[in-house]
Amino acid sequence: MSTPHFLLLFTAMLVAAAGNTALQSVMPAIGREIGIADFWVAVAYTWSAVLWVLLAPYWARRSDHHGRKKLILLGLGGFIVSMTLCGITLAVGLRGLIGGTATFGIFAAFRSIYGSLGCATPSATQAYLASKTRRAARVNALSALAASFGLGTIIGPAIAPAFVLPFVGLPGPLFGFAIIGIIVFSAIAIWLPDDTKGRRSGRGAAMSYPSLASPVTGASVVAATAPRREMLKWHDGRIRRWILAGVAAGHAQAATLTCIGFFVIDRLHLAPSGSEGPIAIVMMAGAVATLGAQWGLIPRLGLTPRSLILWGALIAAVGLVGTMLSQQLYGITTGFAVASLGFGFTRPGFTAGASLAVPLAEQGAVAGVITAANGISYVLAPALGIGLYGWQHDLPFAAFALLLLALAAVWRRRLAV
Repeated sequence: MSTPHFLLLFTAMLVAAAGNTALQSVMPAIGREIGIADFWVAVAYTWSAVLWVLLAPYWARRSDHHGRKKLILLGLGGFIVSMTLCGITLAVGLRGLIGGTATFGIFAAFRSIYGSLGCATPSATQAYLASKTRRAARVNALSALAASFGLGTIIGPAIAPAFVLPFVGLPGPLFGFAIIGIIVFSAIAIWLPDDTKGRRSGRGAAMSYPSLASPVTGASVVAATAPRREMLKWHDGRIRRWILAGVAAGHAQAATLTCIGFFVIDRLHLAPSGSEGPIAIVMMAGAVATLGAQWGLIPRLGLTPRSLILWGALIAAVGLVGTMLSQQLYGITTGFAVASLGFGFTRPGFTAGASLAVPLAEQGAVAGVITAANGISYVLAPALGIGLYGWQHDLPFAAFALLLLALAAVWRRRLAV
């Protein structure tokens, strides 16, 4: 595949991840401005994640049989329409033209367009790339493509404040990324060759919801390249403990990520309007730390999967406690970065452990279970985390730090056996 065509696929993945995390960085401030309870803010924009988890496998299967370019455009179209309609809804709500409850109800409905259709893009881009790449180079090419999700989690919060302009206000990032999406959509429609004629073999796989809490672990790349087998159950004795460890750590990360924007506003006593900058700084630091662990530290440290889970859980627990105790932006940013560094260890730890627990013939099947485990945290964790936050602002960080310490204690015993 030529470099320009690869860049088109890379950009299609990146814009969705960047737009999603940009939205996460401004939603706490929007919710506070409109006057809706924090719990409903969390539930409204995590509903799309639930739909993503449920429908991503469906679109991954459809990418094997339909034109991959059409599905890429379908996913991007869903992203553009959803961001535009959500931005309009929030702008109307911020101007007081409709009530807060109606605003977030309509927002959740329009956001579901992204969850339902946006998940078609990752699997379709994987399938397109796989069909245009020699088998020997396929894994490296797919890994480079998957890295766009991780890069997007840095870019989104970094540039989101730049779109908060006087004439659009806090919903500005939604409109900004919708415009970027239109540009990418047009470029792909014009310059990416059609793949419906003379298609070579190649398929895609479901990817986890694009968020700081679900960085790239390589599971989707394995699923897209390994032979298809019968579905593997998560409670299979060979992988059960690895999957449970991943789900536990994933819940801790997803829940605290949901709370961090509200925590920044409350701990620093910020007005909602103007808080998007500090929130973006904290989220960007977390994304950089997570990717630094996965792209820099893990390849050099040579830790076993069990050690990655043990040390990752301990580091993440320390980071959450540090975040909870901080009173200034510097401390919150540092604490959240340390926690994210720990989570950057735990996900590759449980992914590698589950992968090593089964033979080569079952790598595709176990990768599907891993992807589901990465995404399942969004079903309950955001509501649980923000519910605890509503009782006491420190509670979610303390509770999930204890969960991580318990996880570390369990895996310390496993290392000793």
